Amino acid sequence: MASSLSSKQFLLRPPRTDGGFHFSDLRKLSSPTVQISFKRPSPGKLEVQAAGSTFGTYFRVTTYGESHGGGVGCTIDGCPPRIPISEADMQVDLDRRRPGQSRITTPRKETDTCRIYSGIAEAQNGLMQDISAAGLTTGSPIMVNVPNTDQRGHDYSEMSLAYRPSHADATYDFKYGVRSVQGGGRSSARETIGRVAAGAVAKKILKKFSGTEVLAYVSQAHKVVLPDDVVDHESLTLDQIESNIVRCPDPEYAEKMIAAIDAVRVRGDSVGGVVTCIVRNVPRGLGSPVFDKLEAELAKAVMSLPATKGFEIGSGFAGTFMTGSEHNDEFFTDEHGRIRTRTNRSGGIQGGISNGETINIRIAFKPTSTIGKKQHTVTRDKHEMELIARGRHDPCVVPRAVPMVEAMVALVLVDQLMAQYAQCELFPINPTLQEPMELPALDHANLFS
Repeated sequence: MASSLSSKQFLLRPPRTDGGFHFSDLRKLSSPTVQISFKRPSPGKLEVQAAGSTFGTYFRVTTYGESHGGGVGCTIDGCPPRIPISEADMQVDLDRRRPGQSRITTPRKETDTCRIYSGIAEAQNGLMQDISAAGLTTGSPIMVNVPNTDQRGHDYSEMSLAYRPSHADATYDFKYGVRSVQGGGRSSARETIGRVAAGAVAKKILKKFSGTEVLAYVSQAHKVVLPDDVVDHESLTLDQIESNIVRCPDPEYAEKMIAAIDAVRVRGDSVGGVVTCIVRNVPRGLGSPVFDKLEAELAKAVMSLPATKGFEIGSGFAGTFMTGSEHNDEFFTDEHGRIRTRTNRSGGIQGGISNGETINIRIAFKPTSTIGKKQHTVTRDKHEMELIARGRHDPCVVPRAVPMVEAMVALVLVDQLMAQYAQCELFPINPTLQEPMELPALDHANLFS
């Protein structure tokens, strides 16, 4: 029986002289039993898919909204069902991120009150009798919205005509040919509200599933650097971090950092700094070799935050001054029979895979671009001018960046946790080499504690 095979038209080229084979030679191979027809495809419609607002593979987060639009928020897709989540859970971290919380942050007054519009079910079958303020995730997309209530678009009249030095104003125009001039639009740190809301869900999943804790703090503000041995990462608590407005867990260095920020704030200038993030009780096996190394995923995540300029893990750049014998983390067996490392210069990740030690990363943030000092720039129609930027902006972004960093790290780890469980825990593990990722018992007391 004759058959016909339709295909896209092959690119026809002159016959080869070296004895090679052309796809066009398939015409000569046609026979009564195999018929190959060639059809010129009709012109199709060009489709361009805008990208860049979705993060994650299994636990997927899409953020939306602009700095001075109606509001901002996120949609979380892939969240496991039956997780107790409330707006209050998200609000804790949103309050840590919100503007106007101290004199060293932007004075913009926003409550950043969130509302969950989907993906959460009310109490069912008596599961939620003692948790009146929370609901259970249903496994469907969770939509979270935060309205913008303190907008001052007129503050950006000059910036609609001229580019702020080192800001995204110019590159947005270079890429899109149009931009939202009020507050920077999507390049504003206000976009991170959606990330922080989603990160609160991710942190809760990590805590419930494996006891994993994600904590970040300010370790440098301008030239004030917190020494490495001052903070004990094994005993560090959220209360220590939140004990002062700069979010440095050491009171002495916190005062020095606040003074450094105040000194430039009153002059209309800005400074940068460093946020350190640690992750305790990390399951082993997260991450993959080659392209999807865990540190590569973490670097992409935190470097997607506004104003980031550097990433280090473990020994970081300081490790380049050491020899292999000085840098290597030697193994030993602890009292519980677990293989551990005596030091942690690897930062909890080796070969792109978590080894169970504390993950330790540092993220550098540049000085805020928008400042109240006169600067040279050009207008959108390419005329040189001097600009004094208006608006309300952070003299140093790092105190408010702390919950943002925690959120992005948590989103990576939840995504990797789901991937690890699906690939490597679907069938019985090798108990000689692997540790099970223990699921907590789904009893009422444990689920909602």
